[in-house]
Amino acid sequence: MFNEFRGQIGEMILVPSSGGVFEVDVDGKRIFSKKELGRHAEEGEVARLMKEAVGK
Repeated sequence: MFNEFRGQIGEMILVPSSGGVFEVDVDGKRIFSKKELGRHAEEGEVARLMKEAVGK
């Protein structure tokens, strides 16, 4: 999936956490938060949100 964003994402950092927190930020903007939504991401949801965030 991430090969699709090659050339658009300069850096990707995975930050270890605890308590089942899963959050995705793009350019400093949170695009998904399991903690805030109280649910897991649906299949393809994070990829779709990343595409929207980078204008693809």
